[in-house]
Amino acid sequence: MFEWISALRSQPSGLDEIMQYFEQMLEDGRHVFDAASNSLLGGTDPEIIKEDLWATDKRINSNERRIRRRLITHAAVHGRTEFPVCLALMSIVKDAERIGDFAKNVFDLSMLQAKIDDAYKEDLVRIKDATSRLLAKSRNVYETQDANGARAFITECEELQSRCEEKVRELCMASGENVAATAMTYRYMKRVLAPSMNIITSVVMPLD
Repeated sequence: MFEWISALRSQPSGLDEIMQYFEQMLEDGRHVFDAASNSLLGGTDPEIIKEDLWATDKRINSNERRIRRRLITHAAVHGRTEFPVCLALMSIVKDAERIGDFAKNVFDLSMLQAKIDDAYKEDLVRIKDATSRLLAKSRNVYETQDANGARAFITECEELQSRCEEKVRELCMASGENVAATAMTYRYMKRVLAPSMNIITSVVMPLD
C-alpha cells in the first residue's frame, strides 16, 4: 500500500486530501480519548470539555464522509485496479471513526459521575497513557508504512488488551460499589485499542 499512498500524495487531482482527512481523524480520535479519559481518571470537569469533545467527534464523522465520497469517485474513475486499496481504506477509515465513538463511552462514565476503585486507578492511568501514546504513534506508522514499527505497535496493543481483559475477569469476581464502573473502564480502554490496531494491521497484512 505504501506505493499507492505515495502516488496518491503526488496526484494533482485533490486526492491527497484523503490522507489529510484520515490523519486528522487519527489526531481527533486521540484528542477525544485524552479528554474523555482525563475527565474520568484525572478529575477534569466533564461540563468544561463537553462541547469541544462533541465538536471534535462531529469533525471525525464529517471527515469520514468526505473520504468515503472521494474514494467512491476515485474507484469509479480508475476502475478495478484501484478497488482493493480503496476497499482497504474504506475499512480503516471506519476504524478511525470508531476510536472516537469508543472514547465517548469513557466520557459517558464521567458524565454519570462514575467512580473508579482506588485499587485499580493507577493501573488504568498507566493503560490510558500507553494508549494515548499509541494513538499518537499510529499516524506516523501508517503514513510511512513502517512494517517493523507496525509489528511492534500490534504487539503492544495486544499486551494492553490482554491486561484489560485480565482485569475485567478479575473484577467480575469482586464486590464493591465501584467495581462495575471500573470494569467498564477497562473494557472501553480495550475497545479503543482494537480499531487502532486494525488500522496498523493493514500495513503488514493483506486485505483479506
